[in-house]
Amino acid sequence: MGFFLLLFVVITFLISVRLFFYRTTLIYRLKKWGHWIEDRIHVHQSLKVPQLNENNQENMFYRKVSTYLNSLSTIEDSDFTNLISGKKPNGVVLCLDDDQTIQDTFLGARVSWTNRVERIEENSLCKKTFLLKLKKKDKRRILQSYIQHIYRASEDIELRCKELKLYMNTATLSDDHGSIGRWRSVQLSHPATLETIAMDSDLKKKVKSDLEAFLKSKQYYHRLGRVWKRSYLLYGPSGTGKSSFIAAMAKFLSYDIYDIDLSKVVDDSDLKMLLLQTASKSLVVVEDLDRFITSNSTTVSLSGILNFMDGILNSCCGDEKLMVFTMNSKEKMDPAVLRPGRIDVHIYFPLCNFNSFKTLANNCLGVKDHKLFPQVEEIFQTGATMSPAEMSELMICNRGSPGRALRSVMTALQINGDVRVVGKSVLATEESSSVAETSNVLVMDSSCSVPVVKEIQKLYGLLKMKSSKKIGPSMMT
Repeated sequence: MGFFLLLFVVITFLISVRLFFYRTTLIYRLKKWGHWIEDRIHVHQSLKVPQLNENNQENMFYRKVSTYLNSLSTIEDSDFTNLISGKKPNGVVLCLDDDQTIQDTFLGARVSWTNRVERIEENSLCKKTFLLKLKKKDKRRILQSYIQHIYRASEDIELRCKELKLYMNTATLSDDHGSIGRWRSVQLSHPATLETIAMDSDLKKKVKSDLEAFLKSKQYYHRLGRVWKRSYLLYGPSGTGKSSFIAAMAKFLSYDIYDIDLSKVVDDSDLKMLLLQTASKSLVVVEDLDRFITSNSTTVSLSGILNFMDGILNSCCGDEKLMVFTMNSKEKMDPAVLRPGRIDVHIYFPLCNFNSFKTLANNCLGVKDHKLFPQVEEIFQTGATMSPAEMSELMICNRGSPGRALRSVMTALQINGDVRVVGKSVLATEESSSVAETSNVLVMDSSCSVPVVKEIQKLYGLLKMKSSKKIGPSMMT
């Protein structure tokens, strides 16, 4: 008797569960049919939000709408959507698929959004548009408030989980997923920060202060009748950390980077179009500018580059922007390139001195002090030096033993020990000419100018050969 009672209870439970799911499914279907009938009764209006405006510049509202829609809970209830990797390890986020439609409600009104993608096969372009559909009777009541709601919500989301991007210009007019016109983007994942950069501490404070002041200067620039932008020149030998410093600046400001490769620019007009397609809150970067100008290896003219740096076009491509140029040397540069207004801040990146060595030792080895430090300092005092990149590599290769890493650095410095700092008179001449050229010059290391060094092409092969001759018994302890 008890068995049959238990069986009856189980069967009743299963029937109840089935009826419950059938009921919820039926309710869902009824709601869907009701919305379909309602859509046929009312007159609707459709509004387009294109990715690019009529000048092929990015439509900033398109980015806001994209951020907002991908955060809606209704995307989870849609029949299909995309799963892509997120910022966190093993994290997955939802993303609208091409031509997917989702629903949203605002102030009691129901609206729909469609991610419209039109592919133009003949030139491999994609025309992307968000299509907003709402009842005509609701348009006057909710539209303006709804747009402001999208702006506020998307800005809050971007502040919480912004992913910095690195944009690179392409040689052709391709426009695949993640690109805007001539630009293709990847996530900026460079680990450098201003704290980890091997830079003089006083200069680092000046740079931070200058960047923070720039962020707060919108009204000041506009009152002066100037575009809200600032230009930096980073110059010095290869391997001294200029590219890492650019990434650190971007992370400090939470700006995207637009890295312009001049070898892929067709002409002056093409360079202007690339600038027009950059967005606000970004770093526009041109690396190795001296190489392109002095070697005539680009089809862009000097006049085109000068107009790119400070022409009227800068006022047409968004406020709050930094322009950063790098060079190995500015000695042969046309003074017109370096004048104030085109370059506001000059920062010299020298080869290593003892202070930058200590920063690298702390970063690479976790060593703030060591018994070999005094001997390393003595070697630096002889004028021997090397690039931070070379020194970092030696420390990283020997990171398991700080003592061995420091002895490798000492050996490399002594191999390059015939290098001497340029005389004080030359330094004074260089510093005075730099001050005359610019209104705001930041010198990375005022005690050191650019030394003339031999390239250590066979450095690592020579270490074993020279170590027994260069390091005395006291150094081997």
